Amino acid sequence: MPYDELALSLGYELSAQERRSASRLIEERVRTRRPLAYLIKEAWLGDHRFYVDERVVVPRSFIAELLRDRLSPWLARPWELRRALDLCTGSGCLAILLALAFPRAIVDAADISRPALSVARRNLRAYRLRDRVKLVRGDLFAGLEPARYDLIVANPPYVGTAAMRRLPLEYRREPRRALDGGRDGLEFVRRILLAARDFLRPGGSLVVEIGHNRGRLERAFPRLPFIWPETSAGYDCVFLLSREDLPGPALE
Repeated sequence: MPYDELALSLGYELSAQERRSASRLIEERVRTRRPLAYLIKEAWLGDHRFYVDERVVVPRSFIAELLRDRLSPWLARPWELRRALDLCTGSGCLAILLALAFPRAIVDAADISRPALSVARRNLRAYRLRDRVKLVRGDLFAGLEPARYDLIVANPPYVGTAAMRRLPLEYRREPRRALDGGRDGLEFVRRILLAARDFLRPGGSLVVEIGHNRGRLERAFPRLPFIWPETSAGYDCVFLLSREDLPGPALE
């Protein structure tokens, strides 16, 4: 069940079998330091459950919070959105939430990891969205068509290489390539910023999660008018930019 509904179960008394199963899970969690999501093969984003295992990072994107209101007020006409792209899709969770938030949209979900895309495919089957969400294997925008999307979202690797060594063991159990964002954590964010304009239609938007790297990013791109929507973690984890504010020549 969603985390915000856990209190409703406090009066439930576990059976003997359920207590034994819970004890085994607790023992394995302590012994192996594997994330609980891997042990029970599921994770939640809001009200939505997703299958996960060691092939993907555990879903925990703040972009999911913004999609509950369909990116209001920054997306002026959400009902007109027809094409969306989810970069670094992993388990496919954000691609699925995009498809649910914008029921008229076709969504491309890209990832470089073949094992991750296998997990995403399983989640698409569970949500019956295989007709509306297309999985694409590639390095960021590789193999995608320019000037195609009304909205691009991305939750790329953004942990600095040095910070990777200090992460709790639970996080280091997750796929390193999905977390390690290079020396300063911005390697993939830079690549997305410098290429995204060519893949957006006029009036399109880019939404990217970057952890708590706002200061570092604004120093790297001081001329970009980043918008920082509020999430449960504050005003420094997700930025939004319009196509017209992105750097680089556009493909008209």
